[in-house]
Amino acid sequence: MLAYLVNLTTLVAINVILAVTLNFVIGYAGIFSLAHAAFFGIGAYAAAYVAMHFTTDFLACVAVAMVLTGLVSLALAMPALRVRGEYFVAASLGLQILAVTVFTEWKSVTGGIGGVVGIPSPTIFGRPIVGTTAFMVLALVCLAITLAIIAALVRSAFGRNLKAIRDSESAAGAFGKQVALIKTFSVVISSSLAAVAGALYAFYLSFINVESFTLDTSVLIMAMVIIGGAGTLAGPIIGAVLLLVLPSALSYLWFLPPTEIGSIQQILYGLALVLLMIFYPGGLAGALTRGAGKDRQGDREAGAVKA
Repeated sequence: MLAYLVNLTTLVAINVILAVTLNFVIGYAGIFSLAHAAFFGIGAYAAAYVAMHFTTDFLACVAVAMVLTGLVSLALAMPALRVRGEYFVAASLGLQILAVTVFTEWKSVTGGIGGVVGIPSPTIFGRPIVGTTAFMVLALVCLAITLAIIAALVRSAFGRNLKAIRDSESAAGAFGKQVALIKTFSVVISSSLAAVAGALYAFYLSFINVESFTLDTSVLIMAMVIIGGAGTLAGPIIGAVLLLVLPSALSYLWFLPPTEIGSIQQILYGLALVLLMIFYPGGLAGALTRGAGKDRQGDREAGAVKA
């Protein structure tokens, strides 16, 4: 049971990194991307390639993965962000489809459908990361660093500019903000940090193939952000934990046939999205924040009456 919880915690940490980085562009910049799984995959394949051919140093592998993923996202962002809304969604969808094709056909690097097998364990300062517990700690440390970077960016002048652009591009441009440049940097930052999750995923499983980086993965990551609450720091964490722990809990329900659990999961994902959009359009984190705000307001009003 302990080994299962360690494994689940590691996978949750990796997916929280993906959700938090996607939320950076969706929630704070208002840019909807369907290519996050592509950046996840580029990071995984880049880290695996470096580890198998050059060095197993985790920091070096992550650095290469982040740089390569950032360059690919820059190639998408520069032309695509000259347009708005649904046009960027279409461009990101095109990149996602192209990435899956490359992952499948570039067999000398990606292994094709068979994937990359036998990825060595990473090392940090010459010390190997061996065992699931040690890797869980590594994943949690990477998650903490990612959260700290995102939180710092959101609270900085760059984050305030992103929110201004999200609320009104025209108004931000009228105040002299470099809208296209700021949006481009936000996509590059988000994608580069998603590569960290890819590197962790590759090293943890010691095997990767294209099936982990398809459009379904991008949609799942977006569901984590929307269900948890876009534009909040806690929302993606809540959404990722919920969508990963819930399927695990379903597997323990004895009356559900094992062959149908996957279909039931998809039904629950769709139902959760529909119900949230009806009752809590701001996501679970938004609902909790509003509830806490109402409680504080009620306390202030009660105090005023007593006074």
